[in-house]
Amino acid sequence: MNTKKFTILHSNDMHGDFLAEAQGKKGELIGGLALLSGYINKVREKEENVFYVIAGDMVQGSLIDSEYKGISTMEIMNYLAPDVVSIGNHEVDYGLSHLLFLEKMANFPIVNANLYIKKYHRRLMRPYIIIKKAGFDILFTGIITEKIMDSINQDKLVGSFVTLNEASEEVGKITNAYKNDDIDLTILLTHIGYESDIELAKLLKPEWGVDMIIGGHSHTILEKPTKVNNILIAQAGVGTNQVGRFDIVVDDDTNSIIDYQWQLIPINNKLAKPDKALTDYIDSYKKEVDRKYNTLACKLSNKLTHPEREVETSLGNLIADTFAEIAECDVMLVGAGSIRVKEFGPLVTLGDLTACFPYDDSLNRFNINGGQLKSIFTHIMRPENRNGEGECYQVSMGTKAVYDDQKKELESLVIKGKLVEDSEEYSICLQGYHVSSSAEYLNITEDELRKSGKSKVVSTSAQGVLEEYLKNHQNIECAVEGRLVYK
Repeated sequence: MNTKKFTILHSNDMHGDFLAEAQGKKGELIGGLALLSGYINKVREKEENVFYVIAGDMVQGSLIDSEYKGISTMEIMNYLAPDVVSIGNHEVDYGLSHLLFLEKMANFPIVNANLYIKKYHRRLMRPYIIIKKAGFDILFTGIITEKIMDSINQDKLVGSFVTLNEASEEVGKITNAYKNDDIDLTILLTHIGYESDIELAKLLKPEWGVDMIIGGHSHTILEKPTKVNNILIAQAGVGTNQVGRFDIVVDDDTNSIIDYQWQLIPINNKLAKPDKALTDYIDSYKKEVDRKYNTLACKLSNKLTHPEREVETSLGNLIADTFAEIAECDVMLVGAGSIRVKEFGPLVTLGDLTACFPYDDSLNRFNINGGQLKSIFTHIMRPENRNGEGECYQVSMGTKAVYDDQKKELESLVIKGKLVEDSEEYSICLQGYHVSSSAEYLNITEDELRKSGKSKVVSTSAQGVLEEYLKNHQNIECAVEGRLVYK
């Protein structure tokens, strides 16, 4: 029997989490890329056959990343030197052309099998890579979430095979074409969420020889890998406070994993020393950003929070109310995922504001009837949308929606103290991102939104609106009021 041991370290949804944080006992630091790099370097020195892989969403989520539009992230990732990376939905936040620019900056391969230039039926990116290590051949390929299409769906040249069935067929194409007898291990780097990873594993044919799915997007913390259809599935939460670690034994004769151990390793300064070169490099970015963004924008009356996307939050209410005032609309829907921090204030700098709401999108007002408005709330409040992978919303003052989880129906919808009537007309404001994705996220097409002929671009910069409002409104109070109620 010809076997070999490999160590696979894996991250996902790092979201520009560059800096270590003080926590616990005095002097204890957790997370941050310098400590993570220190641990990766330590493992690479100690073990013989090491891979470090990332399953999407390296960018977006920090002030440094926003300021440099991912360029800083890619330069810093070059220090980590991952062996292979797949893209996630946030890699496209700065636009498709910018993604291709970032790819050229990377000193490491970025793989994706199911993003296509439709007209020519050509894959946009490198679909797979085979890495030879210790006499063994390991095949990696990448699969994306359908969310990636939302960021580029205005580009009619680009399309994707995004359903799970179509994604599984793309995996089949790669393995059928390139998985010969010499391929000892096949690993999918996905960004479709943990539950979707499970469903995808069920669809993969055993003959394709997929051994492992390392995923992202749902920020799932696992106690141990899930095994479905003889495929190991793992994910490593979110950020850089931890890293997943597989120690596996691969049999060259059967091209299979015959033994494995998996751990979720907490990253702290007891585990490894920070990578000094990377610390210095990150600090060079931080100094520039601090110099620009440390100006105080406003002071709130109390600290606001946004602990999870699926429920009403005090910070979500502040942002929704701010946009509703400028839009003069009946209902403002703010994508809960647009809000990137869990706590905000009471002192708010320009840096805090940018980190909180990094997406500089348009605000768009439409007039629809009450039946359509109730349909929207029924769709966004349904339980299946509150699973960590759906698109949830924060709503403006004067809105109260009550949803019955057992009956799976909207029990009532009140706007400004009155029950919504199907035939009445109501104005609704949305971010541009959600307009272009309205059919999927809101269960209403863009044509239906515009049908009344009263649509208007209220602002081309939601970020600018929020900044101006906060600068001119001190000591704002905001709390959770029961705008979204689940029974």
